[in-house]
Amino acid sequence: MKVFTEILGNINISEEWRDKIDHCDEVDYVFLDQWTAQKSRFLCKGMSNQEYPVALARHSQIVDGDILDYDPENKKAVVLRIELSPVLVIDMAGLNGKPSEEIIRISVELGHAIGNQHWPAVVKGTTVYVPLTVDEKVMLSVMQTHHIDGISYSFQKGLEIIPFLAPHEIRRLFGGAGHESHAHHHHDHSHTHHVHSDSNELTEHDSIH
Repeated sequence: MKVFTEILGNINISEEWRDKIDHCDEVDYVFLDQWTAQKSRFLCKGMSNQEYPVALARHSQIVDGDILDYDPENKKAVVLRIELSPVLVIDMAGLNGKPSEEIIRISVELGHAIGNQHWPAVVKGTTVYVPLTVDEKVMLSVMQTHHIDGISYSFQKGLEIIPFLAPHEIRRLFGGAGHESHAHHHHDHSHTHHVHSDSNELTEHDSIH
């Protein structure tokens, strides 16, 4: 069985590759959950039920639309698609210009609200990203209960925030937390309110069904 050791291109980034895939007679899409997508070695299965052993360079970062295989003669291709859970995005830009004492107070309140739930978080500028670790309604209830003034928050699709994150931040948001919770969250809608693993074992256990 052929082992795939490199990504050939990406249909979301390259117009040339997108055109090639569009002209294929057969495209086998492999849907990966966010846990598996953080690994560099895994065994996955396409919609055709064909299995694909993947062994990329260590710490490789798979992104949605990566092309695993392309056969121009037979006009066949294999494309990876990633199903990422939504992320709670907290916007603190509204605090700009406020007294430093108020900024500190609100930041501590937010840190307490997130830390008390043991939610991991990534801070980029004035934005805080929190992975979905429980049901959306539960996370919204926590935020509403604390009623922190001066911030706004919403759930956004995981794929939409990937461009703003570094590889280690992507692993923090979609790695360990997603393994326990991704199966319970498939909401695509957004709500707006104002107020790690990098396993390298290639096993049957990692197959995508």
